[in-house]
Parts: sequence; structure tokens; C-alpha cells
Amino acid sequence: MRTVTAENITDTFIGYFGDDTDPRVKQIMSSLAQHLHGFVKETQLTHDEWRLALELLKWTGDITTDERNEFVLLSDVLGVSSLVDMINSHPEATSSSVLGPFHVSDAPPMDLGADFKRHYEGEIILVEGVVKDTSGNPIAGATIDIWQTAPNGMYSSQDEEQDINSFHGIFTTDENGRYAFTTVRPVSYTVPSDGPVGKLLDATGRHPWRPSHLHYIVNAEGYRSLVTEVFPDDDPYLDQDTVFGVREDLVTTYKPQKAGTFPEEGFELSGKVDGPYSRIDFDPILLKK
Repeated sequence: MRTVTAENITDTFIGYFGDDTDPRVKQIMSSLAQHLHGFVKETQLTHDEWRLALELLKWTGDITTDERNEFVLLSDVLGVSSLVDMINSHPEATSSSVLGPFHVSDAPPMDLGADFKRHYEGEIILVEGVVKDTSGNPIAGATIDIWQTAPNGMYSSQDEEQDINSFHGIFTTDENGRYAFTTVRPVSYTVPSDGPVGKLLDATGRHPWRPSHLHYIVNAEGYRSLVTEVFPDDDPYLDQDTVFGVREDLVTTYKPQKAGTFPEEGFELSGKVDGPYSRIDFDPILLKK
């Protein structure tokens, strides 16, 4: 078309779609063009600014590896990941929260009561709960992929001194829908800031901190998969998470437990914990497909 102008370029772009274009693809791409073109017009974007944006995206691709997905991190700090979570969450089920860029596939299966802590120092946390449906019925045979940072604030894929499956494991709920394990208390940490995401945070005067949390992916036959996180209610970054992942129903209390009260059986650490520890109770609620 020879008469494309700033006024008609969006309609012209949409008009180029073929007749066999998938309706959902057409809807998404049409809306993307409308908003993107509108953004360019509203901000009167310059060539240098657009070139800088493209360079940032190229840098994002260059720095992305199997262990570090900078595109996921960019989506997280822009709030896009959390917005997608929010609009796809159901009020009767547990809220979704960000997957993050450091999930490790094919984590090892672990028995109920297994221990993540191993030789690491830090407060022992006993985590227990029941996977339920929206009517409160327990779901047996659900799988729960759980991971967290080590006490140094690093995930295993970031830290050469950790085994790749350190602080990662997959549990299967028993006939009562129960899961349980022990670990060391997670810590607040900063997202990687040595790349384009860090440059973006610096440019907007933002910090890179996340509140401490446990990651969960919960799956059960006949139910929608749940990707979520669990946060302590006393973390200093709870109300300023740089990736906007905190939801009210994902905040829990680490309940202090007295010395001598650790369960005598059912846990890998049974009979090995003499001092005080803390306990978390978290019941993921799944929505039927």
C-alpha cells in the first residue's frame, strides 16, 4: 500500500492478515499492534530510543542460557508475568504466582518427610500441608515440585558449589492428600542485576529484591496446574517485591516450635532435631479443568 500514514498504519497492518488466520492469533496481534502503535504515538518515540530498546532485547537474548532465562526475568520485573497470573487465577483456588527463571526440570522424586536442608546451616523449617480441591476434598496422588534458594540467596543453577538438584524435589501426596518435608528457612535475595534487567531497574530507580519464598508447581489429574509461591509474613520485602509476586493468600506465618517437640517419626530428621524450629502449614487448592 503506497498511502500508509501514521493515522492508518494500524488498520493497514490488521488488513494484511490472511483469511485463514486463526481468530485468536488475529485478536492478539491486532490488539498488540493497536497498543504498540499507540505507545509510539503517545510518547513520540525517537529513533535513538527505539534503537536502545532493540539493543536491550538483543542483550536479553544474548545473556539467556538454559540456567538463566533473562526474558522470563524481564517479563517478571515489568509485571507482565504477575498480570498473566492474576487474570488466570480463580478466586476459589490458590492464587498463581511467578515461575521465575531458575526452575530446574526433572528434579528428583522425594519421600514424604524428606529433608532439603542437608549440611546447610540455618533455621530448620517443617513444611506440611494437604492438596485440596475447591470443595475442600483432599487430592491423593498430586505431584508437588518444590524449590528454593540456598541460605546464600542463590538457586542451584546460579551457584557452582551447589548440586543442580540442591533444594529441589518432587513430592507425591499420600492417600490423604498430604505432603511434608523439612528445609532451611529461605532468605530474601536479589534478582540478577548484571544484565539488561538490572539496567532497566537502575534506570527506573528500583531495587532488585524479592521476599523469601518457597516455589510450588502442583499437578493432579483432572485439575489445572498451579504455579505459585509461599511467603513469610515477616519478610521486609513483602510489600515491595520487584516481580510483584505476592498475593494475600500466599502469605503465611512461620510458627516457632519449642525444643523437644519435633515429630518423633515420619521425617528424615526425626530423632535428629533437639533445638527449636519453625513450622509452615500450606494447603494448595486446585481448580478442576
